[in-house]
Amino acid sequence: MRPHREKVFRERPVVIKGIHAIEEGFASGKSIEKILLQRGTRNENISALIRLARDRGVPVQEVPVEKLNQFGAAHQGIVAIISPIAFYRADDMLAQVYDKGEDPLFIICDGITDVRNFGAIARTAFASGVHAMIIPQTETAAINSEAVKTSAGALMKIPVCREKNLVQTVKNLKLNGIRILAAEASGPKFIYECDLKIPTAIIVGSEGEGISRELLRLADELVKIPITNDFNSYNVSVATGMILYEVMKQRISRE
Repeated sequence: MRPHREKVFRERPVVIKGIHAIEEGFASGKSIEKILLQRGTRNENISALIRLARDRGVPVQEVPVEKLNQFGAAHQGIVAIISPIAFYRADDMLAQVYDKGEDPLFIICDGITDVRNFGAIARTAFASGVHAMIIPQTETAAINSEAVKTSAGALMKIPVCREKNLVQTVKNLKLNGIRILAAEASGPKFIYECDLKIPTAIIVGSEGEGISRELLRLADELVKIPITNDFNSYNVSVATGMILYEVMKQRISRE
């Protein structure tokens, strides 16, 4: 008797197909995760749509026609993947937090591509009072139903800011009074030695690559968390949770 094999059903993403439908999607305020463009497809209308997407901070990915055909016919060489969440701009969120008289707290995810890690970070961030998560356009986890589920719904509640250039975003935050901390295992200072009550953005990186050199250079301080035994690091979502616990502890004790 053959062992029972559980069938796995993958939820198909919600898409918009065709040039005019995608234009209408942008015009009506749809939250578009990314544009899939057939390789070699170029005409005036598509070029204009690509410019619009990039102006809105929506990444464009060239793919073979077979990929687009998975979504059915009549795609005209271009498909938009609809995101289950809305995206925000970091400068708008910063202004809102300051307007409320609060000290901003942001988490910047640099190269976090694992959906489960990203969802877990979002869950902890929302529970810890983080005002917004900041992510890059590319090299980031897909924000799909699995990410939302892993976050226990937190991704539907915490603002996520998708930025074209994380380096420029960090520079803008610094110009607006935000102290930048980078979570780095070799950092000279423990997280609990920092004043976390002031306006702060914390950069966390992928477990494989870590934080990019450009962002490390922009950080005001490199911070670490205690670790025992001869082991290289914590899981990134666990490490983020430990950091945010210290932030929350300091901010609650101030009240």
